[in-house]
Amino acid sequence: MAEPNWRLAGKRAKLIERARIIQMIRAFFIDHGYLEVETPHRVPGNAPEAYIEPETSGDWFLHTSPELAMKRLLAAGYERLFQICRCWRSAERGRRHLPEFTLLEWYRAQADYTALMRECEQLLTALVPSGRLAWREHTLDLTQPWERLTVAEAFQRYTDTTSHRALSDDRFDEVISDEIEPRLGFETPVFLIEYPAELAALARKKPDNHRVAERFELYIAGLEIANAFSELTDVEEQRARFAREEEQRRSNGHPSYPSPEKFLAELVHMPPAAGIALGVDRLVMLLTGAESIDEVVAFNPEDL
Repeated sequence: MAEPNWRLAGKRAKLIERARIIQMIRAFFIDHGYLEVETPHRVPGNAPEAYIEPETSGDWFLHTSPELAMKRLLAAGYERLFQICRCWRSAERGRRHLPEFTLLEWYRAQADYTALMRECEQLLTALVPSGRLAWREHTLDLTQPWERLTVAEAFQRYTDTTSHRALSDDRFDEVISDEIEPRLGFETPVFLIEYPAELAALARKKPDNHRVAERFELYIAGLEIANAFSELTDVEEQRARFAREEEQRRSNGHPSYPSPEKFLAELVHMPPAAGIALGVDRLVMLLTGAESIDEVVAFNPEDL
């Protein structure tokens, strides 16, 4: 008789805690008037993104995010939506990455990204009522409000360049990951806000400063936990952004990708809104003190 898989057995405590955390997340959103929805995982196309490659499923794709489907629900009149689901992104593997992972996404009509910052604070307060989070040798203060740091300020504080110079040198992501991310969120969580308009993705530009977008990423103990926007609802601008992303994808050697025409057709009906994607696996890592994402999932790809 084969021996039990002791490595799997040793994950029991963290998997029990993971289940408790997900149950608390679900309860938080239900208590705040959100409707839990499920949207298809297999789709004809995702939102084109230059540096995210989807997994194919026959002649369709597995979704990299439920974003487009949930925004179509917003456009149909749903006001507050959340979903906890599996997503797939090809070739993403590391201590903090899995090609198949769990995302929490929530969307709120008649709100902007500042409302989502407050909800992030409220969610973590619900998950950690003590307001103190121990992570390795650090103890983080989760007392609200958390720090809001603009991208421009972060470059000024932590680097010898500017965000716009890094963009023009094609070094923005490199500088963020090597020089800025490792310094964020060790005393209190940090919202890195106001990304350059060139990196707006599906975010709207700030009305009083079109050089930046109403976008933030949440960092806790050097980990990027969430990415959020005030949503772009201008159909022609969104179509143009998708075209630029698709052009970049092809120049990177990726095959052509179908345009999400049904989403674009319905975007005209979407109200002002904000949306966010939060990595559940990474959040569970933080809340359980795990060193690696492998510790908080039952199986990683190498186990299968």
